[in-house]
Amino acid sequence: MNITALLDNCNMIIQKIGDLDPEISNIEFDSRRVTKGTLFFALNGIHTNGHNYIDKAISLGAVAICHTNDLQEYNPNIVYLKVEDTKIALSWLSASFNGFPSKQLKVIGVTGTDGKSTTVSLVDQLLGLLGKKSGYISTISFKSGEIEEKNVLRQSTPEASQINAILKDMINNGKEYAIVESTSHGLSHKTSRLRDIDFNVGILTNITQEHLEFHGTLEQYRNDKGNLFRQLASSTKENVFGVVNLDDPEASNFISYAKDKKCYTYSLVNPQADLYITDIELDSKGSSCTLNYMGTQHRVRLNLPGQFNIENLSGSLLAVHNLTNEPWDKIVQHIPELTSVKGRLNSIPTTGDFSIVVDYAHTPGSFEKVLPTIKKIIKGRLIVVFGSAGERDTVKRPLQGEIADKYANVIVLTDEDPRLEDSLTIINDIRKGIKNKVENENLFIIPDRRSAISKAIDIAQKDDMILTLGKGHETSMVFAHGSEPWNEAEIVKDILKEKNLY
Repeated sequence: MNITALLDNCNMIIQKIGDLDPEISNIEFDSRRVTKGTLFFALNGIHTNGHNYIDKAISLGAVAICHTNDLQEYNPNIVYLKVEDTKIALSWLSASFNGFPSKQLKVIGVTGTDGKSTTVSLVDQLLGLLGKKSGYISTISFKSGEIEEKNVLRQSTPEASQINAILKDMINNGKEYAIVESTSHGLSHKTSRLRDIDFNVGILTNITQEHLEFHGTLEQYRNDKGNLFRQLASSTKENVFGVVNLDDPEASNFISYAKDKKCYTYSLVNPQADLYITDIELDSKGSSCTLNYMGTQHRVRLNLPGQFNIENLSGSLLAVHNLTNEPWDKIVQHIPELTSVKGRLNSIPTTGDFSIVVDYAHTPGSFEKVLPTIKKIIKGRLIVVFGSAGERDTVKRPLQGEIADKYANVIVLTDEDPRLEDSLTIINDIRKGIKNKVENENLFIIPDRRSAISKAIDIAQKDDMILTLGKGHETSMVFAHGSEPWNEAEIVKDILKEKNLY
């Protein structure tokens, strides 16, 4: 696509310097990935400024530069596009470059503090079981074709150019549906990653405290997540609707954001919800419950543990049923076939007389969901190994400690991506919320995560469960010196092997 065609109907260019009309072969914001024919976007980031890499981008083959700051010099062989905000421009222009792919797909956005990745997976699985062709973008992985690819970006919601490219791949691979994990970062106007995605469905799982280091306040966090439902309100697509967890205190706000668009609700306590779940029975391998929907009742078995997974399932069912118009009883019959997501309450086999489970829970809200669920289904002690991310919300740290203190018998505090922060500073922040444990008796502080897990295994007794939280599916650990490979499940297996327990 020539740059003239790309800029057609674009009203955000403040100044264009250069009379050439080069062909744009790709769009890029990372100078390391620039190739011949690239339109390079100089983004102002937290740790670096893309304007510092313009010369490098040109040397690697960039033919056009989108920038915000005035530049000291302009290359006569390059086209320069000055805009007010390069991230907003990246959103619209990358959508344009890829032919506005979200308008050609039925797009389901999933937002909330907890349960997003699981809900994305459940929607995708249900669609597949119904014979529908779907792809997805989530914290854990991407699927634009038939093969799942790991998300190695360390961003649940990638930048706009990456999202639009993946959606275009889905179209090329014959997909009809796209499920997009829609984080507060991705929905924020600060990043504009999802600004030009045209959604058919928005699902709200829940709202609890997270990412205040980015949003500033819980109110702003909620407001940014609300952008998903505001985008539903402005969509001109057919069959646009929201799905809301009526048990969440923010439910009414999100319903109001959608304005005149229909919002379907689900609840475990309110019979006025469209989908009302009753008679819940939990066990170590899953749950049984009754789905009350449109005058029908179905007793179902879900092979994912925890009440929170019933909530994730409920939002998924409402989205799939109302988007595909497939019969409710046809969808419900597939529930026993659904499987768990990698890194979410994954049990690691061991020859020991205890059990060990890896999970991604890393927020106070997810702690409140996971820990009491586990506590109810085990006979012995609950040993919890966790930390908190560096350069992220510091307010949540003592809350994590407080919740763990309430439910765990033994706590082992350790690293979880300390980044540029001091490990012990983070751990001490968590420690402030722990009032009922005695250090070196039932509270252990071991920053090295491998050693922390090893300690938990050493002290485990018959019928105990070790729960490692915060890393789940992730494939790296981020320190001040950079990233190191980390696969929690494999690390646990290695430690068990060393102790002849695997």
